Amino acid sequence: MSRLAAVPPMGWNSWDVFGTTVTEAETRANAEFMAEHMAEYGWEYVVVDVQWYDPGAKSGGYNTGSKLTLDQYGLPQPAPNRFPSAAGGAGFKPLADYVHALGLKFGVHVLRGVPRQAVAADCPIQGSEYSAAQIPDRERTSSWIDDNWGIDHSHPGGQAYYDALVRQFADWGVDYIKADDMIAPYYEDEVEAFWGAVQRSGRDIVLSLSPGMNLSLGHADHLKAHSHLWRISADLWDRWRDIDTQFELLRDWAPHAGPGHWPDADMLPLGRTGVRAEVGEPRETLLTPDEQRTMLTLWSIARSPLMVGADLPASSTETIELLTNPEVLAAQRGQASSKEVWRDGKRTAWATADGTWVAIFNRGSEASEFDLTWADLGVPGPTKVRDCWNRADVEVGSALRTKLQSHAAALYRLS
Repeated sequence: MSRLAAVPPMGWNSWDVFGTTVTEAETRANAEFMAEHMAEYGWEYVVVDVQWYDPGAKSGGYNTGSKLTLDQYGLPQPAPNRFPSAAGGAGFKPLADYVHALGLKFGVHVLRGVPRQAVAADCPIQGSEYSAAQIPDRERTSSWIDDNWGIDHSHPGGQAYYDALVRQFADWGVDYIKADDMIAPYYEDEVEAFWGAVQRSGRDIVLSLSPGMNLSLGHADHLKAHSHLWRISADLWDRWRDIDTQFELLRDWAPHAGPGHWPDADMLPLGRTGVRAEVGEPRETLLTPDEQRTMLTLWSIARSPLMVGADLPASSTETIELLTNPEVLAAQRGQASSKEVWRDGKRTAWATADGTWVAIFNRGSEASEFDLTWADLGVPGPTKVRDCWNRADVEVGSALRTKLQSHAAALYRLS
């Protein structure tokens, strides 16, 4: 079993709610809330998402041509106007120390490549004889953000830059890196170079790769060998169509889930969200209560990482109760593999290989009654059936019978 990411990571990420603009105060407030109300249930990572090095970051998308906060080696630094404790070259270490003092772990987002600003200034690459102007690949740019050039890994300076970047993160106390624009399209050399930098960093760091549009299963073995988790879809928002798309994706990727390597169905757009986001206005999640339960049920039985995108202190009690139901989260922390075991149109069921967990989903637009024998579900007849969402035992019979409203789900623990 891999020591890192032995179970799928759980945590908070700033993207859904604060977009590119999250501040230190907001990060600390969410970390404090998680430590007080959620950590005991397994929630542990606090992740600052994209453009933390842009002093002028704005809501509703990305700046272009921004003057980024870089050090003399062309390495991104937290913008001090947003992260005051980073002033004087301290970087994220004071914030990471604070998160660690709460008993949590700290993560950052980083974009594939080398900052264009560092290339233009021909910054020296720390710990090497090379400089930034020697390593850009100007053909492999991101389609959605212009901060960086790609890296030409036929030049040894490319690996040296990633080594210096991740070494800086390790020195700050970073526990989790979300490396973006890596696998859609799939840049095999960038993935390998970044993974190598993580392995040489001298610190245990979980590596998450994004995004996952049209990600081929043919990359599964490479992903398992060079990351701890990887996105399997585009960005997911609080729309039923986004949730519904994940059923087939998770079904196809489920055989590749296991300790140390997890297909990632993306963040949970729950609670208070969209405050300064890329998509939508400030709002409570647009998902209905049934849709929220369905999402958490699917993510849990498929053992996807759980990264919530809410402003936790401003979210409702109902949202926090949803995220801290120990009987549901136990499915996500389990060791047994899982798969879709039954399907009838928009009605589906999943079960774990050890017969402990069964989930039933009504993806259709009308209420539906389910009457599934244990053989239908591929599990032995149990002596006890526990409804995990309602935290109540249910009558054991020859079949599992329930009625689900549109877009609703049920999760059962069998013994």
